[in-house]
Amino acid sequence: MNRRLNWTMAFISVAAALLGACQSSAPPPTEMSRTSLQTAPADLQLICANAAAKSAGTESTKILPMGSRQIDAATYGVDLDASGRKFTCVVDNNGTVRSVTPA
Repeated sequence: MNRRLNWTMAFISVAAALLGACQSSAPPPTEMSRTSLQTAPADLQLICANAAAKSAGTESTKILPMGSRQIDAATYGVDLDASGRKFTCVVDNNGTVRSVTPA
């Protein structure tokens, strides 16, 4: 019985050590990608999707925002996919589309 208890304790110790080794800590906030790149708000991405749909001659439901970035304090760039055709949209904070161009 004593020997079985020793094996059980050894197994628990090894399992705890392995689980501890698997734990990873999150990077500090200054190293997270969201702190280095500001994305366009969802409503501005949808405005761009609608504008790209008109340019592509398709329904807005066929346009998928693929990425976005802040260009300056008041302007965002949005990358869009229209069923395989790529577009880039520039929109300002007020929702005014500055341009929609094929990428």
